[in-house]
Amino acid sequence: DLAITVIIAFLWLVSTSTWAKALANIKMSTGASIIPGIQSCKAPGTTCHFVSVTSMGTLNVSVVFGLLNMVLWGGNIWFVYKDTNLHN
Repeated sequence: DLAITVIIAFLWLVSTSTWAKALANIKMSTGASIIPGIQSCKAPGTTCHFVSVTSMGTLNVSVVFGLLNMVLWGGNIWFVYKDTNLHN
C-alpha cells in the first residue's frame, strides 16, 4: 500500500507539472506575442491588432486542483506509513 501511494503521489506531481507547463505554452502561443510572426501582418499597409483571448481561468483552476490533489496524496503517504511495520 505504501509503495502504491508513493507512486500515485509522484504521478500526480508529474502530471500536474506537465499540465501546468502545457498551459503556459498554450497561453504563450495564443497571446499577443504571435502577431509579429504572422506573415499577412507584415504586408505593407496592413496593421494587425490583438483584441483579446478567451478567459483561461478554469484552466488555471484545474492546475490548482491538481496541486491540491497531489498534496492530499502526499499527506496520505504519512498515514499509510504510520500503518506499516516500518514505523515503530
